[in-house]
Amino acid sequence: MVKSAVLGYPRVGVNRSAKKAIESYWAGNTSAEQLQETAKNIRKERWESIKNAGVDVVPSGDFTLYDHLLDHSFNFGVIPQRYVEQKLSPLDTYFAMGRGRQDRAKGIDVVASEMGKFFDSNYHIVKVDHSPSTEFSLKNNQQLNEYKEAKELGITTRPVLFGPITYLSLVRAGRDAPADFEPISLLDKLIPVYKQLLTELKEAGVEEVQIDEPILVLDKAEQQGDLFKKTYEALAPVAPKITITTAYGRVGKSIEFLKDLPIYALHLDLDREPKQLDEVLAALKPTKIAIELGVVSGRNIWKNDLKASKALADKAIAELGADKVTVSTSSSLLHTPISIKVETKLTPQQVSWLSFATEKCEEVATLAGALNGKESEAFEQNSKDIAARREFERTSDSAVRDRVTAITEEQLKRKSPFPARREAQKKHLNLPKFPTTTIGSFPQTKEIRVARSKFTKGELSKEDYEKAMEKEVGSVVEFQEKVGLDLLVHGEPERNDMVQYFGEQLNGFIFTQLGWVQSYGSRYVRPPIVVSDVSRPSPMTVRWSSYAQSLTKLPMKGMLTGPVTILNWSFPRADVTKEIQSKQLALALRDEVVDLANAGIKAIQVDEPAIREGLPLRKADWDNYLTWAVDSFRLSTSGVEDDIQVHSHFCYSDFGDIFPSIQRLDADVISIEASKADLKLLDVFKSYGYSNEIGPGVYDIHSPRVPSEQEIKDRIASMVKVLPADLMVVNPDCGLKTRGWKETEESLANLVAAAKWARETYA
Repeated sequence: MVKSAVLGYPRVGVNRSAKKAIESYWAGNTSAEQLQETAKNIRKERWESIKNAGVDVVPSGDFTLYDHLLDHSFNFGVIPQRYVEQKLSPLDTYFAMGRGRQDRAKGIDVVASEMGKFFDSNYHIVKVDHSPSTEFSLKNNQQLNEYKEAKELGITTRPVLFGPITYLSLVRAGRDAPADFEPISLLDKLIPVYKQLLTELKEAGVEEVQIDEPILVLDKAEQQGDLFKKTYEALAPVAPKITITTAYGRVGKSIEFLKDLPIYALHLDLDREPKQLDEVLAALKPTKIAIELGVVSGRNIWKNDLKASKALADKAIAELGADKVTVSTSSSLLHTPISIKVETKLTPQQVSWLSFATEKCEEVATLAGALNGKESEAFEQNSKDIAARREFERTSDSAVRDRVTAITEEQLKRKSPFPARREAQKKHLNLPKFPTTTIGSFPQTKEIRVARSKFTKGELSKEDYEKAMEKEVGSVVEFQEKVGLDLLVHGEPERNDMVQYFGEQLNGFIFTQLGWVQSYGSRYVRPPIVVSDVSRPSPMTVRWSSYAQSLTKLPMKGMLTGPVTILNWSFPRADVTKEIQSKQLALALRDEVVDLANAGIKAIQVDEPAIREGLPLRKADWDNYLTWAVDSFRLSTSGVEDDIQVHSHFCYSDFGDIFPSIQRLDADVISIEASKADLKLLDVFKSYGYSNEIGPGVYDIHSPRVPSEQEIKDRIASMVKVLPADLMVVNPDCGLKTRGWKETEESLANLVAAAKWARETYA
């Protein structure tokens, strides 16, 4: 019989119960025991949802209070000394590693660990420091604990854990590690801890374990065959049956060594890479290895075409036999909302297109049933829904399509090279050396959220809502003038999210009410859904930037989210290419940029934090993506005169391998996350001779701690050793939306003071 499986499930809880409990604990309003009880209830909800959907293989061990990579480091006893020195409780130490901690009264002040993007998703992992002296020990067998917890509920689960090679490939070489140190060199130290963990699982009666090795979809894994052989030959004798999962791409040549590993099954992502199936089947057929087919997308929200998935599975059954085939999700479902069933404002037609985590579990179970000869009413209804969606996809906005077709090379270029633009901008903006600015958003207070909620529910008129937002804008402008910032922003109080806000004003998007997806920690977003051709019916931000500019003589910076980021942080269409969707967005934003400039806004920031994130995982696929991604940004920003200063912002990005594309963006100023990365990104800018202006973030906004003035001075001093002083802008790492006002005021006061010091020191 063909089995069904799910690789992982959202951790947010119904009505974002996880977020509420975690943030209540941080605020001191919930005890550690209460938090853990809430977490236990959420895990129960998750397991029961999957089981009730009819799925055979239910995952456990994938729940986390902050991040599952952080969990592994913490559970393996990898706790850098700076956290140990704070003498916090284990739970508070864990959270300090994720988000930092500062309590001046108690003498506690520690920065957070570095964050990075998880492959090509918008999920952030916490990368704990490792060094040659790192030792591992099994401090907590989370997988065993959750397996037993589920067992007490009458649910048998498949424990999930990061594979050791993926784990060491994702963590960080610590601040004090030698320059040539790579964490993968710690593998021999780590394997015994995995052996202990897996031995304990087997002794507890676990029959199968899921070991996630998504590193296998990267090019470098093809050179790691010896590491995989050594690792799994050591683990297999003491472990339950091992299923290795690969997500987000194709295994490529790695199948040449995977087929020889002592494992029970190999999982493939056939949503992203269906063409890899034939090659993998041919490799596995002579072996005893079973196959798990990831045919139901863990990354998108479109209803699965069960007939097409069945055809792929039938091919695998014909080659290997039904008992060696499992159908599953392509990845963990943490990238999707919990359920479409709670959405009351979508039309019946829209609901028929979509499938969230709970529905994807049902799809996997329905597909397995059909493969076992039990085609159900749900299977037949799926065929009707898919046909209806295909019919809708055939409609299009010809004006939008024609405009994309008519894009010219001239539309992708500013009128003059950067040196000429810079001179024009100096006169237009009149900014000092080491100009100070922020990335855009200011704290979203309770008052802002309440006003937005009342407006959304119809309890507050549009006029009253806009007056409330104008008051917030006025306060932000007044504060920036008072603290001494040079290039101001309006603070974005009217924006719910940097992507959702724009999607709501563009044609071609639909939105959920409760479609929350975890971004990092307790930060959740509701990604818009692109359903048809995208266009801008009217200006989106001009009203707010113009109002803010009317309140001050200092220059105001208009704030937009770039086309690639809007696309990557939405659920895109599956029927047309991302390139087409990105260029449609770029044309809409181009019109907005021109309107902002015509309204007297002298600087315009078009953020592209997702441009590196969206890079394909295989290098052979890079050129096409980078061409249209960079062209989309340039199309958005090149319609204005030389004296308009174009900014862009990037976060958690390793630019070294795509730096020529960063240069080709030709933004006048780019700001980057730099504080957590120990300024290592800046060496790349120096080595490539980057000549435009740059604002390396001088403090981490994802942590509640306030950096001292001296800390920021020291960071600027380090930056000036790498970058020309006359090209430097002083700004935080990212937007301030999630921070409180008190810490924001203190941090920016220290930032401005440090910038003034820099002007005197590097005159």
